[in-house]
Amino acid sequence: MIRIVKRTLRWLAFEHGVAKGLYRRICKPTGEELGDFLRRYGRFHHLGEHVSLRPWTNIPDPQYVSIGNNVQLTHCSIFAHDGSIAMLNRAYNVKLDRVDRVVIKDNVYIGHQAIVLPGVTIGPNALVAAGAVVSKDVAEGDIVAGVPARPVGRLDKLVEKLREQTSQLPWAELIEQREGAFDPDMEPQLERYRISYFFGSESTSRW
Repeated sequence: MIRIVKRTLRWLAFEHGVAKGLYRRICKPTGEELGDFLRRYGRFHHLGEHVSLRPWTNIPDPQYVSIGNNVQLTHCSIFAHDGSIAMLNRAYNVKLDRVDRVVIKDNVYIGHQAIVLPGVTIGPNALVAAGAVVSKDVAEGDIVAGVPARPVGRLDKLVEKLREQTSQLPWAELIEQREGAFDPDMEPQLERYRISYFFGSESTSRW
C-alpha cells in the first residue's frame, strides 16, 4: 500500500506540481531525484543536470541562484540576500537592500554546513569543505576550507591521490565493476567486505 501511495505522490508532484510537500515528506527522494524535481518546480534561475541536493539544503532565494551540471550540495546554505537588512532598516530608519546572485558552475561539491554568501561564483571543478564560509569567488579547480574560506588544495591533485588510495583498497576490483557512485546490487557485498576489513572477522558490534 505504501508503495502505491509513494508512486502516486511522485506522479502528482512531477507531472502536475501538486502535493509537493507531501511528496518530499513521504517519498523522501534521493538527492538527485530532488534535483530533478526542483529543476521543474524549484524557481532556480538555472538548475543543470545531475544535481544532487540533500533534503536539508537551505536556499531561500533560488531565483537568484544558477547551478550547473554535476553539482552536489550536502546540507549547506546558499544565501543571495543579507538577512540583517530588515533589522538595519528598522533600527536606523533607512531603506537598504543587499541582494546578489550566486553562480555555482559545473562539477562542484559543497560540503555539510558550508555557507555560501551573496555575490559568489564557485568553480567549475571546485570543492568547498564542510563548515566553510564562502565570501569570495572560488577559482576553477580550487579546494577551499575554513572561515572565511581559503584555498587549501587543488582538485586534480586530490583526484590523483584518491585514485592511488583506491587502487590499494582490498575491494578495489569491486569498485572498478561498480556502476556509478552507488550500485544497489553491489552495495551489500561492499558493505560486508568493508566491515570485515575494518573490524575483523568478529564484526558484530560490542558497544
